Amino acid sequence: MRTLRSIVGLLVFLLTLGLVPAPHASAGPAAQAVAADVHLFYYPWYGSPSVNGNYRHWQQGGRTPPEDVGADFYPALGAYDSADTAVVDQHMRWVQRSGAGTIVTSWWGQKSYEDNVTPVVLASAARHGIKVAWHLEPYSGRTAESTVADIDYINAKYGSSPAFYRSAAYGNRGAFYVFESLRITDWSPLERVRSTSIVLAQTTDTTKVAHFGGMYTYDGIAGATAPGWKTASDFCKANGLVWAPSVAPGYIDDRAVPGNTTPTVNRDNGAMYDRQWGNALNPATGGAPAWVSVTSFNEWHEGSIIEPARSNPPAGHGYLTYNGAYGRTGADSETAYLDRTKHWVGQFTGNTR
Repeated sequence: MRTLRSIVGLLVFLLTLGLVPAPHASAGPAAQAVAADVHLFYYPWYGSPSVNGNYRHWQQGGRTPPEDVGADFYPALGAYDSADTAVVDQHMRWVQRSGAGTIVTSWWGQKSYEDNVTPVVLASAARHGIKVAWHLEPYSGRTAESTVADIDYINAKYGSSPAFYRSAAYGNRGAFYVFESLRITDWSPLERVRSTSIVLAQTTDTTKVAHFGGMYTYDGIAGATAPGWKTASDFCKANGLVWAPSVAPGYIDDRAVPGNTTPTVNRDNGAMYDRQWGNALNPATGGAPAWVSVTSFNEWHEGSIIEPARSNPPAGHGYLTYNGAYGRTGADSETAYLDRTKHWVGQFTGNTR
């Protein structure tokens, strides 16, 4: 990393002297990464009786909130509501603490619950200097054409928000991650939004990204071994695309999906998170990412969260805690993954102070 920073510094110096030409903005990130290039997947789909009128998502797996929720960790905020401004403000303060500059909000179609919560998320993000990108989910009936219509809708309805993320290094375009993009084979309609939007496919298969503007992985299980990451990175670099590998602290969905055979990825007191970040930033495994995406800020069902989890959760439900993460215990451990994210953001951006 020190060698890379030295090279970047030399290039900046030569640019100021006019000895090397300035790169075209859309060709890729010529400048060093910034905090806004670290993206946290964010889920605004939770509801509670106090705001929504009933619980939403917390009851997944047949659970009975507020003490019994569909997650293997228990939120420090309890079974909260994603439309509660006080909750979202606290989330944004925690995002600030993590050092990341962007959240990627889960979005399930026009007029969906998550779409209706979007103004609350954008307003809070704007107050806290956080940017918002978009995770386009596979709602029923989604097509390539409907995805283009969704991108146009989001750009028109929310594009004027000061929190709306645009990448300065890639032509000042917004970012749209398409989850399970391989469900659709022909993405040619995306050409119509290419000038305004960077649309990322969820894959490392370079034969499946025609018409996309980049690639990401999301999978917090695969991040432990980084299969195909270097190939995907090299392809993106050669074709002016964004490479945004996804890293996770762990994965466990036992309480949310009883009987599921998806393997558990143990956190190992933080060692797993470090391994996945290391895979992303190591040129031999992760290539040269333009962005790093983190799975996740608050996907509680899959146990991939960095949001603080209660160190003394309700008894009798078998909840896990962050106790022991990075040598921290008790209440101090609750923010361990936020703080470790800040460490890795510094490694990625070169700001290690």
